[in-house]
Amino acid sequence: MAGSKLSDVSSRPVEVPAPIGRDEPLGLTVHSLPSAVLQGAQDPRRTAIGRWKMMLVFAACAAPVVASYLTYYVVRPEARSVFGELVDPQRPLPDLVAVTMDGVPVNLRSLRGQWLLVSVAGGACEAACQQHLYLQRQVRESLGKNKDRVDRVWLVNDTTPTPAALRPALKDATVLRVEAARLAQWLAPSIGHRLEEHLYLVDPLGNWMMRFPAALDMAGAVRAKRDLERVLRASASWDAAGRQPTP
Repeated sequence: MAGSKLSDVSSRPVEVPAPIGRDEPLGLTVHSLPSAVLQGAQDPRRTAIGRWKMMLVFAACAAPVVASYLTYYVVRPEARSVFGELVDPQRPLPDLVAVTMDGVPVNLRSLRGQWLLVSVAGGACEAACQQHLYLQRQVRESLGKNKDRVDRVWLVNDTTPTPAALRPALKDATVLRVEAARLAQWLAPSIGHRLEEHLYLVDPLGNWMMRFPAALDMAGAVRAKRDLERVLRASASWDAAGRQPTP
């Protein structure tokens, strides 16, 4: 029995310990790293995509303002549908001091920040003047919720006192007395007509930009209102009701 045990033991392989200090290869799993060439190809593409996205966001934000300016200053209503005459180049409000009916000096440039529907006449304000002031008021009132974006202005171009009977109708209007010669350097009538025969439209930036035909009647006032509605729609993104600050 003893002999059999010894033979069993001797038949087993003998495990020889590795010599101390001898290096053995290590088993490591090597993960592939991103190729420098692949990274170089992807980074410019990602940068380009990021730039395009940023440009699209910017374009979406700027589109309403750009569209309104293009519509108002470039496209504009087609000539066949415009009743008023577009003034080109536009004329800015002059640095001119006028006087209120109470004798208070006012610079015309202080009127900027609102659309202005302007009438010109002497202080006596005879029949044609009264008709203009009436149509001026009717056009503004017919604009509904947009009427607060428009101010009525009567520029009195002489020293004649205004009739007291007109005061109630002028309660919401701006009435200023202006020297006729200085006023004529800014506004101008169409050929063959006088300054007093027209209504004039001034934009919120202070530019005279439209002149309505002479001898305006009720039918003409309806067409003038349509022109005014167009420019109000075109400027809706940058102009609001109430006097706005201007540069």
